Amino acid sequence: MKKYPPIPQHLEETGKLIVDSAYTVHKNLGPGLLEKIYELCFCHELGKRGLSYLRQQEIPIKYDGLQFDEGLRLDVLVENEIICELKAVDEVNPVWEAQVLSHLKLTENRLGYLINFNVVNIGSGIRRFVR
Repeated sequence: MKKYPPIPQHLEETGKLIVDSAYTVHKNLGPGLLEKIYELCFCHELGKRGLSYLRQQEIPIKYDGLQFDEGLRLDVLVENEIICELKAVDEVNPVWEAQVLSHLKLTENRLGYLINFNVVNIGSGIRRFVR
């Protein structure tokens, strides 16, 4: 297993703002809405905290010396460094956790979040992934 250096402090600080944004959205909206609504409000909260973000960002895939531009789509890319995959589902599929890890690997980013807004307590809906 490859050992990675600790996450840089600026990523840790940005991660705290991401979690705070998710908490704020969930506190105001609660569970039960469409994923797109959470995405819009989550990005609004990121912006209020001074963070840059890209929604539905397409990322090219590099494989075997080739680049495929229609590779993958990230729900939200924060500060061009942190991947946030958003869900509004009753149960999180383990494949989505693997997806976040794969996205981190393919983009060479270090930090990612899987955030499920369809929970009673948002703390149980946030998973952090470090590579």
